[in-house]
Amino acid sequence: MLWLLLVAAIAIFWLIGVDRPKLKAEFRDGELATFKGHFPAGFKHNCLEIGHKTPFSGVVKVYSTRNGARLTFSKSIPSKVQQRIRNVFPHQGFKNDSSKKSA
Repeated sequence: MLWLLLVAAIAIFWLIGVDRPKLKAEFRDGELATFKGHFPAGFKHNCLEIGHKTPFSGVVKVYSTRNGARLTFSKSIPSKVQQRIRNVFPHQGFKNDSSKKSA
């Protein structure tokens, strides 16, 4: 019985504690260093253009929530750059799988 509680606790910790963004993009001096996940071509182009005009370094993550996508930024990205990235973000490109319900 004790081992079952231990396995359940580990499973709950893994489901809650593990960081699982749909997209993780790391920028260094305005250039895209690495990315993991679905990165739409238009959004990628716009982010690189923003980085070219205003160089920044940091991490941008996109999480899937019930209400759509949520953007998070590292503290090293200036707030004006964050707002420019939010403005070009394609919300319809990051819809939930649950929104694809058939009638």
